Amino acid sequence: MRALPAAPALQPIALRARSVVKPRVATAALLGVLAISLVLAVPALRPVVREIREMNGLWITAAVALELASCLSFVVIFRLFFERVTAPDARALAWTSMASGVLLPGGGVGGLAIGGWLMRLAGTPTAWIVRRSSGLFFLTSAVNGAAIIGAGLLLVAGAAGPHDFLRAALPLLIAGAMTLAIASAPQIAERRGAGASRLDGVVEGIRDAQRAVRHPSWRLAGALGYLAFDIAVLWATFSAIGHPPPAPALTLAYAIGYLANALPVPGGAGVLDAGLAGALVLYGAAPIHAAAAVLVYHAIALWVPALGGLLAYSRLRPRLARSATADPPPRSVTYAPLRACEESSS
Repeated sequence: MRALPAAPALQPIALRARSVVKPRVATAALLGVLAISLVLAVPALRPVVREIREMNGLWITAAVALELASCLSFVVIFRLFFERVTAPDARALAWTSMASGVLLPGGGVGGLAIGGWLMRLAGTPTAWIVRRSSGLFFLTSAVNGAAIIGAGLLLVAGAAGPHDFLRAALPLLIAGAMTLAIASAPQIAERRGAGASRLDGVVEGIRDAQRAVRHPSWRLAGALGYLAFDIAVLWATFSAIGHPPPAPALTLAYAIGYLANALPVPGGAGVLDAGLAGALVLYGAAPIHAAAAVLVYHAIALWVPALGGLLAYSRLRPRLARSATADPPPRSVTYAPLRACEESSS
């Protein structure tokens, strides 16, 4: 889980956001395939509306609670990487980042850019913002990759769901290759002996994410909950209809469907719904059930973080503006788990 124009001081984050543009053609093609499969499969909208009206209200309530749990999990992991910010402001920044991610183009990268922009207004060093934002981004991305790998392995091993190469093994291989490539980036940069550049903060962020995993804190559970609870929201909306798909197939469909969110559409309106529903159909869900479950899921996944984030932003912005005159902490400060491992490795 979309962004205002990034401040000039946040150009490294903006570069990461622009890097999302490169795979847009492929993403658009994937979205087109998913949308076509959905359009060909869904006979009419009226049965979908009827399915939504007949949903079990208790499951919808549970879905809202699960989305709230996902948001709170993000707050937990956000505070691990942004310990330099006071606890009340860190919580507000986390909610603001989530709201930016779901309301504005750019997805999660755009949300982090908004949070970084607000911290920069308060005088926080740009290099520190880039490093921590990169660490948070790559850690949550690693959790997504691990979920895809785990779901793919379960399908390959014979769990309920499709077992063909394209839908089971291929996502597993792609996620594994991308995870290894990102994890090896710091070592590659070190061997090349590259000097200071705009990518240094990103590479250091990857190192921070790796150190956080090697020296775990209870806050790492936030990275797991952020993804797991959000997938559970989609499972709950399916359960409200009475036809939840197998967990491995749901996880892979969720991951593939969310690629549509890379397209620059505010709130993911239309594209996220088509991407998720089309992916679910490809993984065996009934078209009408998929469309109904996704529409309700998207409404919950949009409104819960959006309302919380807008409220947080209204309270946070004046405080950050007032604190802009305060002296920022020294650049050498790092959060405790990373500082400890840096000292031990030196």
